[in-house]
Amino acid sequence: MKFSLRSLLGTAAFLLVAVMITLSVINFVSIPLPGGGVILSARDYNSLKELNKFIRVKTFLDSHYYRDTAPAVLEEGAIRGMLEALEDPYTVYMDKDEYDSFMTHTTGTYEGIGLVVEGGEDGYIRVVAPIEDTPSARAGIRTADRIIRVDGHEVYADQLERAVAMMKGPEGTEVMLTIMREGLPEPFDVKIVRQEIRLVTVKSEVIENNIGYVRISAFDEKTDEDFRVQIKQLQGEGIQGLILDLRGNPGGLLDVVVRVADFIMGKGLIVYTEDRQGNRNEELSDKGELGLPLVVLVDGGSASASEILAGAIQDSETGILVGTRTFGKALVQTIQGLGDGSAIKMTIAQYYTPKGRSIQGSGIQPDYVVERPEDAVIGDYSEGKDTQLAEALELIKNIPD
Repeated sequence: MKFSLRSLLGTAAFLLVAVMITLSVINFVSIPLPGGGVILSARDYNSLKELNKFIRVKTFLDSHYYRDTAPAVLEEGAIRGMLEALEDPYTVYMDKDEYDSFMTHTTGTYEGIGLVVEGGEDGYIRVVAPIEDTPSARAGIRTADRIIRVDGHEVYADQLERAVAMMKGPEGTEVMLTIMREGLPEPFDVKIVRQEIRLVTVKSEVIENNIGYVRISAFDEKTDEDFRVQIKQLQGEGIQGLILDLRGNPGGLLDVVVRVADFIMGKGLIVYTEDRQGNRNEELSDKGELGLPLVVLVDGGSASASEILAGAIQDSETGILVGTRTFGKALVQTIQGLGDGSAIKMTIAQYYTPKGRSIQGSGIQPDYVVERPEDAVIGDYSEGKDTQLAEALELIKNIPD
């Protein structure tokens, strides 16, 4: 999916923006009067008064604050405050370092601890999922953990990108996270050694009774291509069914997950989005389909793009979902660069499953609810240790071709 965002914030500091908009209002919505006056509508007059408040505050600070003011700092603070006022943890301002840090997640390689987080409604930074086979996963970080300090510095949901940048760093260096976990009376510290994170987002193998098993841990720029290649390899080995594992998958690029869904499903609707004006954008799959019995594994760490895929498969009855309720993130963001290396990430729409379900905050309930023991390794089907995978294996044997 591609989205566009036209924002005046992308071209100037807040004071200059205010002046430009003020001039625009006067020039384009006013009625000239003899002697140089103008007539404004009540609505435009109120808008002008709101912009004038910015100018008055800036002027007052410049004149009376006890130290010199830095225009760039005031500009950034004004923009951050404007976005924070929306009380949307997914709509944030990112300075250059924060933006660079954010963008590395889509390329598949960066130095850090391999953790996907979000701003929780309770004001804390919430773990969506540790990425498989990374330092955070090996350190025992879990979905729904709250991160309250990074290297002793308190962090909150409105400082999400700053906290993410703090957790990243050169390979071999250490970072200390202070974790608050439900069920434990006190927070605890976890020391994690950073490493280069090279995301291998697709892994596959043939397991018992010629069943293909594919695990997708995230959706980055190469995921759909890797998925197609590995599915073709499994089909060459004669698989009779497929288990698709999306557990702990925090999401990623929407256009990538759409291509994965298109490869699996037959002709139909994958997902649609609606903005505040009710404009609807649909993503459709063609008639080509995988054509194999399919079971999809999900859990509370399956979020965003992985929920799009799970919802499309469930609604189209392409496969069966097994596991526990998914995370529940159905908001769509876009990135708008501001011309100086900084950017804003802003929610512009909400997505719905093909049957019109909104899963924001509620997640997707699988067709078969199966818990997995906390000490069970994902993908370990020996002796039924991974109870969800064991159930998937039993179910797929009874799905007709």
